Amino acid sequence: MSDSAWAERDRNPQGRAQNQRPRDRFGRPLPHGAEGVPRIPDDAEFTPQEGLDEAQRLLDDGYAFHAHEVLEAVWKSVAEPDRELWRGLAQIAVGLTHAQRGNRVGAARLLRRGAERVVGYGPEAPDGVDAVGAAAFARSVADRLEDLDHMEGEDRVDTPQNPNEPDADAGSVGPAGSGGPGGRETAQSTEDPQSPVGPDIARDAPAIDTSGLRLRRGDARRG
Repeated sequence: MSDSAWAERDRNPQGRAQNQRPRDRFGRPLPHGAEGVPRIPDDAEFTPQEGLDEAQRLLDDGYAFHAHEVLEAVWKSVAEPDRELWRGLAQIAVGLTHAQRGNRVGAARLLRRGAERVVGYGPEAPDGVDAVGAAAFARSVADRLEDLDHMEGEDRVDTPQNPNEPDADAGSVGPAGSGGPGGRETAQSTEDPQSPVGPDIARDAPAIDTSGLRLRRGDARRG
């Protein structure tokens, strides 16, 4: 990488690469200098209990993208065999993010992948995580998105701006491709029709109540 390219990258005060571009409440990048929603720092650290508290607070307020950043931070810090649980929770939050943006196909796939990762931990998942409930919620949202897509399918014309590719990969979760943790890359906005998660079409986004995802067993939904 050239010296000029290195200098142009966003960096934190310690000189480490860090994405400083502001984002809206759905995690979509805004122009530099715009007023965005405060993000979770790239180097943030959370214990599992801290992560559950903060991610749930964000989900209750409709900030699925920011909740996924918290869950991803926990994923980075926990040891095996619990890592797939947190990776799956982060993936569910990424799926909700895409659902909020209107990317129904990509959202449903990510939600189902996350559900598959967490459900295997069963009713006694570590750290009090409601793995069974989280999986059920993710699948219910995926069902709803697929039903909406199916109902509108006959009226939709497939174009590069409105892809309908049931065999396409919905994208991995995490910055390192298929092995990544929680989705800083796949949760990013894109207008590229070749993107594995498809373009953002927020004008067609259904209302998604992200507070329905309860991360901790026995945690009542906020009234």
